[in-house]
Amino acid sequence: MAVAASGTGASGGGLRRLRWSALKRNAKLWRGAAAIALTLVLWECGSRASQQLGMQLPFIGLIPPPTAVLAAWAEVIPQFGYWESWYLSFKRVLAGFLSAMVVGIPFGLLLAVSRYCREIFFPPFEVLRPIPPLAWVPASLIFWPTNELSIAFVTFLGAFFTIVINVLGGARSIDIRLLRAAQSMGATKWDMFWRIVLPASLPSIFTGAAVGMGITWEVVLAAEMISGGGTQGGGGLGFFIWNSYMGGSLEQIVVGMFSIGIAGYLSSSAIRYLGDRCMPWRRLF
Repeated sequence: MAVAASGTGASGGGLRRLRWSALKRNAKLWRGAAAIALTLVLWECGSRASQQLGMQLPFIGLIPPPTAVLAAWAEVIPQFGYWESWYLSFKRVLAGFLSAMVVGIPFGLLLAVSRYCREIFFPPFEVLRPIPPLAWVPASLIFWPTNELSIAFVTFLGAFFTIVINVLGGARSIDIRLLRAAQSMGATKWDMFWRIVLPASLPSIFTGAAVGMGITWEVVLAAEMISGGGTQGGGGLGFFIWNSYMGGSLEQIVVGMFSIGIAGYLSSSAIRYLGDRCMPWRRLF
């Protein structure tokens, strides 16, 4: 038993050494960490120089240094309202984004495979597409009975048009020779859709999803600021930033901005991870 325990401990220590060795060889991780550290140092120096030496640097000299932002962040982290804002913004983004995916992907594929549907639905779609999602906010406040539904609708529009355009472009760019070869071998239209059109459209689908996710975060935060969204503790990250601005807390504004950046990074990372699982060939490069 003692020998077995000793062997287990040795193997555990060897596994930890292998992981640490792999971590040290991860050049991508260290380059990213070095870039972040250099940015923070330049930001701190530029902000301090403006405050203490009177050297008014453009942009960077007008915002608080990272140390002050971290201190403000440490104050709001224990507060329930801060995490409730995270939850509400994530819930709104997820609701609008998933709705846009459920509606946008089939609609984009339908426009790609059906000439008649494309001739009927694409012209009005193109007329509505250039309208900024935020321009729909006043109308959505009238159309929908609650702020939550209004924000969800605007969030849906922010991702919907991008997803449809990417799906349509990806499906329409498939090499026609692949379809003709499958047709000559007796494949039905249903077979060609499931075995050629849909797999070949996956890169465009996930590209549209990633871009749409970024637009969704931009739209939901602006919609929360415009529509109100409740109180600072219940209005989402957008209203958290707006309340910080109204209260004159520049540090908390930056905290809200970085919170948005982290939330957007986590959302995009989840989409990229799902795309790598659905498209294993992308892991080769």
